[in-house]
Parts: sequence; C-alpha cells; structure tokens
Amino acid sequence: MNLVIDTWKLVKGHGKSIGIYNLTKTLVRYLGEENIRQGSPHNIIVLGNAYNRTDMEKEGVTFILVPGNPLSRASYVYWELFRVVSYAKRFKADRILFPRGYRPLIYSGKDTIIVHDLIPFWYDQHFPGYLGRIENMYIMNRLKASIAHADRVITISDYSRSAIDELVPGSAGKVCRIYNGLNDMDLPVGDARNPDAGSYIVSVTSAMPHKNAKGIAAAYNRYCAVCEEKGIKPLSLTVIGIPDVQSFVEEGILSRSAARRVTCHAYIENYADMCRLIRDAKVFLFLSLIEGFGFPPLEAMQLGTPVVCSDRTSLPEVVGDAGLLVDPDNADAVADSLLLVQTRQDLAEDLVRKGRRNTERFTWQSRTKEYWDELFRDN
Repeated sequence: MNLVIDTWKLVKGHGKSIGIYNLTKTLVRYLGEENIRQGSPHNIIVLGNAYNRTDMEKEGVTFILVPGNPLSRASYVYWELFRVVSYAKRFKADRILFPRGYRPLIYSGKDTIIVHDLIPFWYDQHFPGYLGRIENMYIMNRLKASIAHADRVITISDYSRSAIDELVPGSAGKVCRIYNGLNDMDLPVGDARNPDAGSYIVSVTSAMPHKNAKGIAAAYNRYCAVCEEKGIKPLSLTVIGIPDVQSFVEEGILSRSAARRVTCHAYIENYADMCRLIRDAKVFLFLSLIEGFGFPPLEAMQLGTPVVCSDRTSLPEVVGDAGLLVDPDNADAVADSLLLVQTRQDLAEDLVRKGRRNTERFTWQSRTKEYWDELFRDN
C-alpha cells in the first residue's frame, strides 16, 4: 500500500500548529520504525519542505522534498486546495493522510484527516471576531467540508468525536478516536531541585481567551484571600504563557497584594528549564475552557506534580481521577482545591501516584498500533 503523508505546510515555530507539528513528526518516526519492524510491507511517502526535512525524513519512510515556499500564504492555500492532489497521483497514493485536518477541494481517492479540535467554532460562538471573521469563517467552512467529504477521520478524544458528529451529523461511522501519545519529559537522573521547590503553584496559559488566564487570576486572588482568612501562608504563583498580570489588576480581578506574589514568563526557551519549573511546583493549575485533548496536565503528571484541572470538554476523560477537576469559572472551588493540595500531603502524594499511572494510557507504542491499523485498513 502507498500511504502519502502531507507535511508540506508544517513549519516548526510558524503559525498556530506547534502541537500538530510535533504530533506529525512523532507519528512519522513511529510509523517508519513499525514499517521496518514488519519488513517494510508498505510504502510511506512523506511530502515535506526544506524547513521540516530534518524532523520528517526518517528511516522506514521516503521523504519527498516539495519545491515552493510553505511560508507564502498564496502558495500555502494553493497547495492545500489543489496542488497536493497532483503529488498524490504522482506517487499513486492508496491513501493520503492530512495531519492538519484539511483535505483538497476535489479529491476522489481515499483520504484520512486528523481533526485536533473544533476551537474555531467555539470562538465563533463565544468570541465572535476575535480570530478575524473572514479568516475564521474560511477555517470553519474548510474544516466542516473536509469532515463531510473525507473518507476517514481521526480525532484525539471522545469529546471531539461527539462534537464532530454534532457538527456534521451522520459522520460518526467514519470517525476513529486515537488519543495523542506522550513524549518523554524525564529530566536527567539526579537533576537538582530548585531551592524554592514546593513553594509555588505553576500554571500554563496564553493570552488566547480559551486558555482562561483571567480565570487563573481570579482563582489565585480568591486563594490568597482564603489563605489570609485561615492564617495560612499562600504559595506564590508562576504563570507560563503571558508577560504580566497588570491588566487583571487594572480590571479588579487580581488585588495588588496578590499580584506581587505572581511571576510571569511569556515564553521559556529552554525546554528543560520549563520541565524543572513544573516538576518543582507544589501544584499544577490548568483552567482551559476548551481543549481537543489537553497535553499540559498530562505533562505535569509525567513530572510528578499534582494537578488541579478544568472539568471542561476533553479534559475529564484525559485527566480521569488523577487530578482534582474543577469548574474553571468557580474561583471558590479552584481556591479550595489548591488549598487541599497545599495542606494535605497524603492527597498530594496520591495524586502524584495516580498521575504517573494515568500517563501510561498514552504511550506512543500503543498509539502507533492504533494509527497503523487505521491507516492501513482494507476499506
């Protein structure tokens, strides 16, 4: 069988698709390894660009360097709508995989798209115009049409599978749920803990409304107030993903005294430094309003940090009983959960044990088998 994988549009560090890039890179690697292990029964052809060649050219696959500039908007759209079809025909594709979820306008062969989330539709409902009305309308129409016309659809959570069927009624029969796989986050053996380990809460967010930085500020403000009422010293808060919390102070969401306990990192360039920051926290807080899957709480579990997590969308099925699930709009409930982890060592240790066990559900070895069986299916 000839499986063609379209990675031409993927460029690391550009656009909003770093998660898609990493998933595709890892998937290509594991499919190539599995192909070799089974004696190379299939031809796996990866259509890539000069920017991603190092990551996408792996043993067990054939990498094709496609000319053109994927950073050019015009080239990007033309490839996605039309040009990729000619490459599928050139390499006699029995199936083509579109990791970004968008298929060509006209393609008669068998194809599989990966739908990672339906966040554009959430923004259209809750924050119309935030993403740009014309661009978001284009994305929604393209994604909906791709789901409707694709031969097969892979998505990354049961929540997303249900949402897809609601968006495109009758599509459930062709949708396969394959959870994301977790990459190794282990730090070197003997890596020294920070001097202030266990003295702070760490949270990952962004300025995007669905990541709910405002909810984190409101919950931390309430947590500090509860600590003061109970005579307990509050943990400080480290936030990764925003430059500061000044706007929340100005809006009255966060008191000035609480804000003095907050440290922000818009971005942490060194991956190991970010891992250490999460590993050495007393608790990891994640209050996203919508996720197609939700890597951050699982990554915190890998690093042995107790998790307090939003109970929205896909997060309950991913986190399970390995974290404290809370309503992200209920600052009192979030504050109470943070305080529980801070003051009850037995609970914190139990969450760490459950967290490590929970991450075992998301190994790339098991994901590879599921992808292999789905992509090389007979019909």
